[in-house]
Amino acid sequence: MRRTRFLFSLAILAASVPGLHGQASPASPAGWAAVGPDGGDARRFAFDPHDPQRIYLGTTDSWIYQSTDGGSSWSRLARLGTQDNLVVDSLVVDRSSPRILFAGVWVMDHPDGGIYISHDGGRSWTEAQGMEGQSVLALAQARSNPNELVAGTLRGVYRSLDKGLHWREISPSSSAEIHEVESVAIDPYDGAIVYAGTWHLPWKTMDGGTTWRSIKQGLIDDSDVFSMIVDPSRPSVMYLSACSGIYRSDDFGDDFRKVQGIPSAARRTRVITMDPSDRSIVYAGTTEGLYKTRDGGKNWTRTTGPQVIVNDVYIDPRNPQHVLLATDRSGVLASEDGGVTFEASNTGFSQRQVAALLVDAKNPGTLYAGVINGKTYGGVFVTTDFGRTWRQQSAGLDGRDVFMLAQGADGALLAGTSNGVFRWDGSAWTPSNAVGASIPVSAPRARRNSRDRRTTRRSTRQTDDPSLEGRVTALAVSGDIWFAATPQGVFRSTNDGQSWQGPVLGDPNAGYFSGVGDYVAITTFGDTVYAARRNGIMMSADGGVHWSPIVFPSGLTAVEALAASPDGTLWAGGREGVFFTTDRGRTWTKLNRLPVVAVNSLAWDPSMRRVILTSRESTVIFAIDPNDRTWKWWNAGWNVHSVAWSGGRLMAASLYSGIVAQPAVETASAGGGMAQNAQR
Repeated sequence: MRRTRFLFSLAILAASVPGLHGQASPASPAGWAAVGPDGGDARRFAFDPHDPQRIYLGTTDSWIYQSTDGGSSWSRLARLGTQDNLVVDSLVVDRSSPRILFAGVWVMDHPDGGIYISHDGGRSWTEAQGMEGQSVLALAQARSNPNELVAGTLRGVYRSLDKGLHWREISPSSSAEIHEVESVAIDPYDGAIVYAGTWHLPWKTMDGGTTWRSIKQGLIDDSDVFSMIVDPSRPSVMYLSACSGIYRSDDFGDDFRKVQGIPSAARRTRVITMDPSDRSIVYAGTTEGLYKTRDGGKNWTRTTGPQVIVNDVYIDPRNPQHVLLATDRSGVLASEDGGVTFEASNTGFSQRQVAALLVDAKNPGTLYAGVINGKTYGGVFVTTDFGRTWRQQSAGLDGRDVFMLAQGADGALLAGTSNGVFRWDGSAWTPSNAVGASIPVSAPRARRNSRDRRTTRRSTRQTDDPSLEGRVTALAVSGDIWFAATPQGVFRSTNDGQSWQGPVLGDPNAGYFSGVGDYVAITTFGDTVYAARRNGIMMSADGGVHWSPIVFPSGLTAVEALAASPDGTLWAGGREGVFFTTDRGRTWTKLNRLPVVAVNSLAWDPSMRRVILTSRESTVIFAIDPNDRTWKWWNAGWNVHSVAWSGGRLMAASLYSGIVAQPAVETASAGGGMAQNAQR
């Protein structure tokens, strides 16, 4: 009977909370808003031909943005499907009816995707039947017939003659050549003439796909064709970009000649765009900046720095001096002088991968965000107005990813990066990785019921020019003592991270993949410190000087998160849910009634006086009261992995959309029940 009531309650909660078991909702149901930092990955533009100020923008996480002011500002329009990993690499606005939009998507790590269609200006979308699961890499609409669409997929070339309602494969299904189609183009006057650029050279059909022929004359063999365009006024002229460079043909693709002037390092040209008012002006977006020619490809000039990775180019048909770039990491860049100079234009566009979120201890309106995969555009961002505006604070990090952020009692800031710890000195981040020459190393003491039954020993290791290196997987502070975990193990600092002792757990001479230093979480309260590997937990009762193992919770296969509440309770989370101990690991209890698993973050929030929990399979945030084990919950509508209280509302770090903020008027839903299953 008890189990029946529990399952019934769980079913009710799951039904009332979209996203509880990984079902992502089409938009944030509770109204949580992405507040920055601005920028990130932008993939593809499309614009309303009747109103070029209305521009649509595709991203790497299923979202489509909209601008109604020519790209000066952006707002989230809709999310496609129920996943958050759809790469929106193709967008088409119907020329005859601009309320109709088409989107082609694919998934980065495995074959999947499809085509989505909107009939209300992008607010709602339905998946096109017959294209489900197809990795759609390219999509084009015929100028001569708006009912005709052509799609390039991993399997081949597909064509629709009824605005996406029905699709038919027009490339030979058994072809050993026409697959992995990354680009398509259609003759502006004859929709039966279709060009397809594959991962191995281009192809052409003149009869709607009945027959195909290779058009590789003049191309370097084995060229991966990223982009193809046909001059709308002179269809004999076409350009294509490949991994071997940019090519031009003046005879409908029968013969190509290589365009000179772009260095080999920038040959991965993802997009070619022609100026609508002057066909001799062509822009080439490469992995090393934007190139422009004014003479039909005879001479090229790079107009941005080489660090800019260009995915798409938009040229305003009413004002060709107005140019937008969709880029990796730096979001949208805008030019008002024909591409000579660019400035960021990311107001409202937030696609950052935030790995760390920290609220300043003395100023709750000040938040720090640690960003990964941002290179020179990433690092640390700070806001002093609760997320309304952000500025980059990354001087000295040199493009390192920031996985951890922590603050000491005196306000000192430390960042755990992809290679070592850095300390903020007021104007820049400086390395803080020096390790003392002579360090005590504690091995685990044998303990009843412990998984590690080795005997205790203490030794002294000498290191040659030691330093704390590698990715920082945990960073914690207890009073004046800091702790950091890297592949070498756990290190300890008594001077605000200026220098370190250790590893106090692990082996300084161990290799990256040895496993001896794979500590994933550290938590403290007072002088008590816990450090967890995936399958073991160590405890120190004297501020990290001496360590011993504690019993690992039965039923938990791997620790992913730890938190300690001021009453002495230790909380551990992982794939099977949440476990806690009130006696330093002698006994553990599973919080069985908590309707969530796959826990990816736990943290004690002193403002709420609760343990905050998130799950990688849910959009729900839980706040557990350590006194009676009840909880509150909020549906953020986003998959998040860390949460903090700031200015009277919750802020959370999302996987791809920066920091998301709770609405000021939202209240939590109550829940909870008795914990069960004490373990010895």
